[in-house]
Amino acid sequence: MTEFVRLEVEGGIGTIRLDRPPMNAVNRQVNVELAQVASEAAQREDVRAVIVYGGEKVLAAGADVKEMADLTYAQMAARSRELSHGFGAVSEIPKPTVCALTGYALGGGFEIALSCDRRIAGDNATVGLPEILLGIIPGGGGTQRLARLIGPAKAKDLIFSGRFVKMPEALELGIVDEVVAPDEVYTRARAWAEQFANGPTRALAAAKNAIDRGLGMDLRDGLDFESEVFAALFGTEDQVIGMRSFVENGPGKAQFLGR
Repeated sequence: MTEFVRLEVEGGIGTIRLDRPPMNAVNRQVNVELAQVASEAAQREDVRAVIVYGGEKVLAAGADVKEMADLTYAQMAARSRELSHGFGAVSEIPKPTVCALTGYALGGGFEIALSCDRRIAGDNATVGLPEILLGIIPGGGGTQRLARLIGPAKAKDLIFSGRFVKMPEALELGIVDEVVAPDEVYTRARAWAEQFANGPTRALAAAKNAIDRGLGMDLRDGLDFESEVFAALFGTEDQVIGMRSFVENGPGKAQFLGR
C-alpha cells in the first residue's frame, strides 16, 4: 500500500493521483511510490490509458527542498538516479499517458508532467523549472525532456532563468498541448484517454516505443527499428481483427481485444 500516490481505475482508465497536501511536494517517499504505482499501471491489463492528476488545486509544487537541503554530494550521488527514475516513471508506461495539470507544476512537479505523452492544463496554471534559483539544475529529467520537447534554445532560456511560465506562453512554446477552464482539466484529460480504452493495446505500445526510442537514434537506425516493431505486430490478434474488419466493414469499426 502507498500513502501519497495511488492508482484509481475505472472504465479502462487509470488515474495516478498525487495526494500529499497541501502542495503535493515530492519527497523521497512520493518519488518511490510514484515509481511503484507507475509500474502497476504498466502491468495491469485493465488499464489501457493513464491520467496523472494532483487534484483540483495543484499538480505538484516541486521537490521537497527541506528534505534535500542538508544532503552531501556523496548522499545525493547515491540517490540521484533513483530521483530521476521516480520523476520519469510515467514515461515508462507503455500506454497513452496524459497529465491533467492544475495550479502549479514546478520543478519536480513539472518533470512529472513532462514524462507524460500529453499535457492538458487549466488556464490559470503555472509551470517552470526554478532549480537554478537554488544553485542546482533539474535532476528529474527536466534538462533532457524539455529540450527534446521545445528545442535546446528555448529550454535553456527557461532553465537558465528559472522563470515561471503562464499558460498563454506555455501553449505557444508547446509545453502544454491544450488549455481549458480549471474545472474542466480532469474531464478533458479523461475524454482524451478514453479514446484508447478499447484500442489495440500492443499497437499503441509499439507506436509509443518507436517514437520515444527513435528520438535517440539517427534516421536510418530509427527507420530500421520502426520496421522491426511494425513487423512484430503481425503476430498479434488485434492485427488480424483490425485488417479483417477494415476489409469487410471499412475503417474505424474493429473491436480490438488488446492482445
